[in-house]
Amino acid sequence: MTELTGNRWRRTACRIFPLLISFPLLGGCWDRLELEERAVILGVAVDDAESGPAEEGDVTHMPDFEPAPEQPMYRLTVQIALPGRIPLGPGGGGGGGGGTSKPSETVWIVGVTGHTIDDAMMNLQQKLSAPLFLGHLRVIVVSEKIARRGFSNLNDYLRRNPEVRRMAWMMISAGKAEEVIRTHPPLERVPTMYVISTLDNAARTGKFPQTFAGMFWSNSSKKGQEGVLPYVRLKEEQTLEIAGLAMFRSDRMVASSSPLQIAAYMGIKHINPGGYRGIVQIGGDSLTIYSTHRSSKIRVRIRDGQPAFTVDIGIEANVEEKSNESVSLSNETILRELEKIGGQSTQELYQGLVEKTQQYGSDIFGFGEYVRAKKPGFWNAQVKTKEKWQRMYKEASIDVNLKIHIRRIGMKAE
Repeated sequence: MTELTGNRWRRTACRIFPLLISFPLLGGCWDRLELEERAVILGVAVDDAESGPAEEGDVTHMPDFEPAPEQPMYRLTVQIALPGRIPLGPGGGGGGGGGTSKPSETVWIVGVTGHTIDDAMMNLQQKLSAPLFLGHLRVIVVSEKIARRGFSNLNDYLRRNPEVRRMAWMMISAGKAEEVIRTHPPLERVPTMYVISTLDNAARTGKFPQTFAGMFWSNSSKKGQEGVLPYVRLKEEQTLEIAGLAMFRSDRMVASSSPLQIAAYMGIKHINPGGYRGIVQIGGDSLTIYSTHRSSKIRVRIRDGQPAFTVDIGIEANVEEKSNESVSLSNETILRELEKIGGQSTQELYQGLVEKTQQYGSDIFGFGEYVRAKKPGFWNAQVKTKEKWQRMYKEASIDVNLKIHIRRIGMKAE
């Protein structure tokens, strides 16, 4: 009888013991932090602080014992979401209220200075009661002045922070980055969402490639490729214009393209859909053609000890408009002539962008990666490093061959 009782206790203990061990592991919400208790940053702008205040305070260092870094200071402007103020539906106010919310009612914009990005963030935290949270950071705007000086410090800080999304948009502003963050267009109640929508819609309609922050960091770290970012300009009407591509050499901006050269970049990189229009003059008439699809093929060979590239590009297009009735589109000869003239002018646009990137040694197309993949022996023997390829790219032979094929002329043939 005693032996049976002991066995029963052992079986009971074997069942209860695992439960007792698991109790400490069930407290999954012990370190929870409510959304209202966080300072949720939606957008960040980085400017030069030479004309701003000299010091925010001795927050991260003691001047007498730990002098600040001898480098230009940063001006950081952040857009913080106000809990319960952001509308959740069309026409509705946040927190259950109705009506239309103004940007000043949905976000709080705060500016600080710092010797480094982390120093500026610590100065910002010193001004706020809630802990900073970058998990919803969607827009990073950097002034052209900072970008041309190099912003490795910003990239290092953001890449090390596990909260920062790699799908955030990073862009270069032709003017002050703070002005982009402070814009308040009537189309959006949250200013950051206007910037996001502008770039998302441009990528969706073939006006701009999806160059998110993570893609920029990835391309910049490759030995045979450089990164590109949107180059934007704020207009007087509180609208954001995509003014071109910001081209980089390592972490330093070296040049910017024209808006039409964005189409050339996307064509060489085989990025679809096509979304650009061009005007072609033929027979005294002006016709507008609209690209719908792009295709490209890049070939590399070694010629006289140097890499040589051939880029074959095909563009499918539709006729969208005619200025007068002097040219009949039902004539097959006229269509072929239209394709020829349009192809020649477009090829000049593409070749001009390639030559511009070579002038600054900025291989934004990744031709060096083709050499690494297709000619590894040449790369390992003659190139090896990113710096060497930046020099060799300036002298590389790159031929662009482009053809346009018109598929549709619209409902009216004449």
